[in-house]
Amino acid sequence: MEDLPNDAKSKEVVRLWRAWRTVHEMVADRPCDHIRPTRPPQTDPFIQEYELAEEEVNISLDRFRDEYCNPDGSVNRSKLQFSARPSDAMLKKNTPPATESNPDPIPDCGPVWVEFLTDKQFGVGQIRQFAKYTISNNYKTGIMVTHVPLSPAARKSLASVENLAKIECFLEDDLLVNITHHELVPRHVLLSRDEKSALLKRYRLKETQLPRILQKDPVARYLGLKRGQVVKIIRVSETAGRYASYRLCV
Repeated sequence: MEDLPNDAKSKEVVRLWRAWRTVHEMVADRPCDHIRPTRPPQTDPFIQEYELAEEEVNISLDRFRDEYCNPDGSVNRSKLQFSARPSDAMLKKNTPPATESNPDPIPDCGPVWVEFLTDKQFGVGQIRQFAKYTISNNYKTGIMVTHVPLSPAARKSLASVENLAKIECFLEDDLLVNITHHELVPRHVLLSRDEKSALLKRYRLKETQLPRILQKDPVARYLGLKRGQVVKIIRVSETAGRYASYRLCV
């Protein structure tokens, strides 16, 4: 980090603490087959799908400062990397049934790698390096947190590794607030494959007839939605009570 005045360093510490908490909450909110409902802060009990300790998700500012700051008060971004593995129950829930053609199915979910990158410029080289690390270490998903935007060429290069690993990129500034905690953001629940099939059968629909949610939608990005997945969006109305709608991720 650049040599900043103490007050600027303090603000930077708070920024990164908030981003650190949000990205941990994001991973904790990401069961792969059936996403746990987005939770208002401090209301629902902590549910462990990925193996993250509650005290790690809810780290205090003082502890963050003690563990991740340099002696001069600046944040050491290289210490902010972490990984999370799905629980055994989550792996079991996300493994397709065995068939003759696929007697040993692979789970749809897997470990996640998160890294706060320090590069002042972010291009194709950094994408390839991050993707290589993610793939060679058998992570199913890699999440890059950067303090500078990706170059257009870097964004295009993300698509080239989609068949090997899912690579996502978030700006630190986009993680300062957890959008799913906002009162105007309705509850989102990802349907499992079976639930999606039952929905389409019940209403005699093709999936292309469902309303859509873009993969770049902020909540879709937060939940890591993939194309073809369907989310149930539950809203509360003073006149209609609770009602649900469905969106196909495209």
